[in-house]
Amino acid sequence: MTAPWLERLMVVASLLLVWRGGALASPQKVAQDLRFAVIVRGLGGDPAFERTFTSWTERLCQLFIERWRFRPEHVFVLTPEGRGCSPQAARATAEALRRVFERLRTESTEESLLFIILIGHGSFDGQRGYFHLVGPDLSAEDFDALLASVRARSVVFVNTASASGAFLPVVSRPGRIVITATRSGREQQAPVFAHYLIEAFTDARADTNKDGRISLAEAFAFATRRTAEHYAQRGLLATEHPLLDDDGDGVGHGELSGGDGARARMVYLEAPAEVDEADEELRALLRERDALLQKIEALKARKAEMRLEDYERELERWLVELARITERIHARGKKP
Repeated sequence: MTAPWLERLMVVASLLLVWRGGALASPQKVAQDLRFAVIVRGLGGDPAFERTFTSWTERLCQLFIERWRFRPEHVFVLTPEGRGCSPQAARATAEALRRVFERLRTESTEESLLFIILIGHGSFDGQRGYFHLVGPDLSAEDFDALLASVRARSVVFVNTASASGAFLPVVSRPGRIVITATRSGREQQAPVFAHYLIEAFTDARADTNKDGRISLAEAFAFATRRTAEHYAQRGLLATEHPLLDDDGDGVGHGELSGGDGARARMVYLEAPAEVDEADEELRALLRERDALLQKIEALKARKAEMRLEDYERELERWLVELARITERIHARGKKP
């Protein structure tokens, strides 16, 4: 069995598994949506920044509710004015953000997806990174504590502010995907990364594996490339270098390498497949399938470090197991 054959099989298997034939026809089937989003827009200061940050926030809120079909009550929007496109809108203060996480602590489960994104300005005092809010700011350590209070299978923390790179080594933990607009706290010019990240989720060019969906890893890669082009096309020295860390080692990469990217490749923001809440066996199979897909992605990330025959043998073993689980899922007449 050759490596190209295995890779082609993996692509076919992935396409089958993410088929968006999606919503099941039976009206008795309901989706248990455990996704939560927190959008925080801090102070802009300058009117131009206020307009830009407002535009990004409104577009993101629209995507969460209309495109990805998050439940509106699961989308928390914090802005300086206390207004947003979600019924869960509040002023962007440290106290309001803590109240949001108090709710998430009670409403989230071990199967939840939490996506939090910061839009605005940040700073770095040489030791700690901060995100600027209305009133007292919150540090990277503060956000780490807030995230630790929430139960979730996947936590995505995106800081698009200046000096956001100072947050990455602090909030990095196993099970978290951390994305920052800058590679250190010393890159303190206002970034444009947020613009291209939002663009990535609606641009078909970001869908590199052509499975009809855009993973978090694909969006990051697209946005990072577009950010670099932004400066190159203007003949400017880049003042931001986005990073992603999803293996919990506190070291981010601008390219999905060095162990990073496996978890981000498995995270999509689209609505989950509809499953009968009473069908615990199917839910268990889907969890088993997702865990296996994560193992396959982790193996693919280690390919360069392995002997080819060892890689092929291990990949074949996981693919056979994936086929077995997929057959059991389809035998129940579902299209997850």
